[in-house]
Amino acid sequence: MSTIDLVIFDCDGVLVDSEIVAARVGAEMLSAAGFDIAPEELARRYSGLTFQDILLKIEKEAETLFEASLIDRAEAEVDKRLLAEVKPIEGVAQAVEALTVKSCVCSNSSSKRIDAMLRKTDLAPYFEGRIFSALETPSRRPKPAPDVFEHAAAALKARPERTFVVEDSVHGVAGALKAGMRVVGFTGASHTHPGHADMLTEAGAETVIHRMADLGSVVDALSRWSERA
Repeated sequence: MSTIDLVIFDCDGVLVDSEIVAARVGAEMLSAAGFDIAPEELARRYSGLTFQDILLKIEKEAETLFEASLIDRAEAEVDKRLLAEVKPIEGVAQAVEALTVKSCVCSNSSSKRIDAMLRKTDLAPYFEGRIFSALETPSRRPKPAPDVFEHAAAALKARPERTFVVEDSVHGVAGALKAGMRVVGFTGASHTHPGHADMLTEAGAETVIHRMADLGSVVDALSRWSERA
C-alpha cells in the first residue's frame, strides 16, 4: 500500500450496521405522516442521504409536505434505537487493524452520533481524532457533495488521487469521485439488496466487496494496478 496516503470509511453501512435501523425509523415516521414506504425501499432509494434530504426528495417526488418537526422527532428516535441496536460490520475491526496507512471516517451523520455508534461497537479507538462529519465542515454540505472528503484529505495531508474511499451508497460514491478519490463499494450490511453492487459500480466504484476481510487485498491490488497503468 505504499502508493496510498489514506483510506476513508463511510460510517453508516460500512463500519456499523446502522442504515437498516435508520430506515425502519424513517419508514415508521413517514407512514404515520401518510406516506407509506417499506424500510427496505427507503434504504434502497435514499441510503447515504440525511433524513432532511430524504424528506425534501420525497416531498418533491410525491408532491406532498411534511411537518418540520418530523425531522427532529425522527433523528431523536434514530439515536435512541441505534444506542440499543447498532452492531459493527462483521470483520471491520480486523480490516482496519490490518491497514498500513492512515484511515479516517467521513459521514453525513453528526459527530455526536458517529462517536456514540463507534463507542457502542468498540470501534472508536481506531479513529480517535480522525472523524469528519459533513454537517460540521465549513460548508456543512452533506454527500453527494465532495466537501467532507476534501476536508478530511486536507486535514490529514493526503492527496486525493492516492486516497481510497469505502462506500455503501451511490451518493457517497458520487461525492468521493467529485473529490478526485478512488472508491471501493461495500455491500455487506443488512440493508443490502439485489442490484446493490451494480448500483455502486454504475455510480463509479472501481470494484465492490461484500466482506470486510477482502478490503486490504483489494485496495492493495487496485493501487498496484494504478502503478502499472
